[in-house]
Amino acid sequence: MTGQRQNLLQLKADLALLGVSFIWGVTFVVVQNALSSIGPYYFLGIRFLLAFLFLAAIYHRQLVRLNRDTLGAGCIIGVFLFGGYAFQTVGLQYTTASNAGFITGLSVVLVPVFSALFTRQAPGVFAAIGVVLAATGLGLLSLGRGLSFNYGDLLVFFCALCFALHIITVGRYARHLHPPLLALIQIGIVSLAGFLFGLATETWPEHLNRPVWVALLLTAIPATALAFLIQNNVQRFTSATHTAIIFTMEPVFAALSAYFLAGEILTPRQIIGCILILSGMLLAELKGKHIRMISKTSKEVQTSTL
Repeated sequence: MTGQRQNLLQLKADLALLGVSFIWGVTFVVVQNALSSIGPYYFLGIRFLLAFLFLAAIYHRQLVRLNRDTLGAGCIIGVFLFGGYAFQTVGLQYTTASNAGFITGLSVVLVPVFSALFTRQAPGVFAAIGVVLAATGLGLLSLGRGLSFNYGDLLVFFCALCFALHIITVGRYARHLHPPLLALIQIGIVSLAGFLFGLATETWPEHLNRPVWVALLLTAIPATALAFLIQNNVQRFTSATHTAIIFTMEPVFAALSAYFLAGEILTPRQIIGCILILSGMLLAELKGKHIRMISKTSKEVQTSTL
């Protein structure tokens, strides 16, 4: 594969992942409203069950390709994915939404650390600076004037660990396994775990009202089935660090959708945070291309003068 084609594939992958972040961000308000009528675990169980059935209807003929490796990898990825949602859900009961949003976003810092440990390759300079900018922007966007850590914050930190490991494992397994089946299995695992935890800790709602069904359908199809299908298909063409930085755009899209759809106010501090996150993503996207371009131009000039 030529360098130009590889760069084009990575650009398309990053744009697709940015679209996933947009979908997750704009559906955040819908999910918040729905959780007032149904427990979070049952909501996860139904949401991911609908997503599972949607993908199974499309890829049922591909199930003959399901093997032990794909099943095992899907289960591992699914456990990390559910762990992220579960720790976040429980942690929110003991901490503030702003703390939870910031700590969850710290997965952008954890991903390159884990990548370096597992692959023994440090992230590039542009990616490292992008991570710092994105993490700083997350702090400005999510945190108030003070930050105090408590038991809930520790649980949300475990959530960030799980989401970071989810990104890492998708990047590892999606390169050589069947991406749609990988997405199908992990979604099924989250649904199963959601129902099990719901049975143990929640009461089944007497009826599901219209806003809940609207939220379930919006999150099940575009924000779950299509989002994780896209991630599993395209993340093999980009790095885990890039993916983590791009996913920090989710709270930016959430803040913008809350501003336009729910009438919430964006403070100057939050606007600066959004700009820093966007700058971090764009800087990481450069990936040293300008440096290589300058180097190439310099060599051409030297050659022409000989």
